[in-house]
Amino acid sequence: MRCAPNPDILSMKHDTSALRTISFTLNGAPVTASVEPHVNLIELLQAPFGLTGAREACGQGLCGCCTVLVNGRAVSGCLYLASFVDGAEVVTIEAFDASNQLSPVQQAFIEAGAFQCGYCTSGFIIMATQLLEQHPDPSDNQIKHYLTGNLCRCGAYPEIIAAVKLAAQKRKARGAN
Repeated sequence: MRCAPNPDILSMKHDTSALRTISFTLNGAPVTASVEPHVNLIELLQAPFGLTGAREACGQGLCGCCTVLVNGRAVSGCLYLASFVDGAEVVTIEAFDASNQLSPVQQAFIEAGAFQCGYCTSGFIIMATQLLEQHPDPSDNQIKHYLTGNLCRCGAYPEIIAAVKLAAQKRKARGAN
């Protein structure tokens, strides 16, 4: 687990021949970056873009802390190579607050106390949002099945399930599917 991004990871000073320039949309804005072939998406998001909502925790794609959306599909940013987002649309948890108004899922997580330390929360919010887009009124089993790739080390699972159900109600009240 890395505690802080390495600022030199995106461009090694001694050999720039391996660098690849990529362009993509990041939270609605067009961006360009130069990356080496081994850099993963989380490393790219953290440096140079400073987006730290998605975090690398296990480094094996097993915990969901690094979940981001690439072309509308949830991916494990710790396993997804940065060069793969060339031409893609990338959405991180930071985009959920672009209007300075919490989404129904974010609000429900707060109201249900569905987090303790908050380390895993961004991945859960992204996955819960996708779940509710596909299943506007999910059962407990659907919620559990959909969120199996996300781990909460604090054990807030009952609150997370309650938050997803509350978010479904909030979305329905707002007229969202």
